[in-house]
Amino acid sequence: MAHRWTNTLTHADVTPQAAFLNRRQVMAGLAGVGLAGLARPAAAQEALEPNTWEDITSYNNYYEFGTRKEDPARYAHTLVTEPWSVTIDGLVDKPGEYDFKDIMSEMTVEERIYRFRCVEAWSMVVPWNGFELADLLNMAGVQEGAKYVAFETAYRPDEMPGVQFPILEWPYREGLRLDEAMHPLTIMATGIYDKPIPNQNGAPLRLVVPWKYGFKSIKSIVRITISDVEPPTSWNMSAPREYGFYSNVNPNVDHPRWSQASERQIGGGLFAKRIPTLMFNGYEEEVGGLYDGMDLKEFY
Repeated sequence: MAHRWTNTLTHADVTPQAAFLNRRQVMAGLAGVGLAGLARPAAAQEALEPNTWEDITSYNNYYEFGTRKEDPARYAHTLVTEPWSVTIDGLVDKPGEYDFKDIMSEMTVEERIYRFRCVEAWSMVVPWNGFELADLLNMAGVQEGAKYVAFETAYRPDEMPGVQFPILEWPYREGLRLDEAMHPLTIMATGIYDKPIPNQNGAPLRLVVPWKYGFKSIKSIVRITISDVEPPTSWNMSAPREYGFYSNVNPNVDHPRWSQASERQIGGGLFAKRIPTLMFNGYEEEVGGLYDGMDLKEFY
């Protein structure tokens, strides 16, 4: 289990949104850093500003609402997010259906900024609000012998027009190894810019794992299952040659159809300058030890 980070900051240390959007020099030193989270190594810093609310909420992959980037913002208003509950089952001491409001009342929600990236060599700097997934799993009580955590998105054909098309096998599924899930950088996001997370971004609860590619960030979670076997994941099931279970950001392992060695930031336009992609998205110091001894070309 990863060592838990202890918060020494106060509310006064959190940057207001207006200042947030205009502080290039600050972001040059804090790109991808949680203001109430873990600092990144100096070598990982890039001169990146957080994306605007419009960028973050209008350029999305959420195939349950369509395959075009603008489809989720156009159609996701149909998703009913209140009330909401999450079933936690499998190898836990307290399985059951957890009401989202009850979960939130138990958690300390903090602001963190992550450089969240999409699959096609684009990146986005997102100021997420959320809580550590480890806190939720500890609340349910992880049992001895547990090795993996599986997640499942809501499947509501009446509210999700995209599920009528067999793009993937619905409902959408994702998974992590238990040590990845318990790492303090792994969060359950509930907001952006200190506002409730919009439907198109995965309301009311989504996974954010900042050293993995964007398709690992499952949205609108309704089930979490703890098990001792590796769970199936949607993109790995659909195209196993292209999408492995781990989905770690690794510039040394190309996708079969494109290079992953560089990226452009969303919002910078078609001719935005490409920058080198960092190993584990710049979090190598924090998470590299999770994969010691593994062949990352085999376990991609």
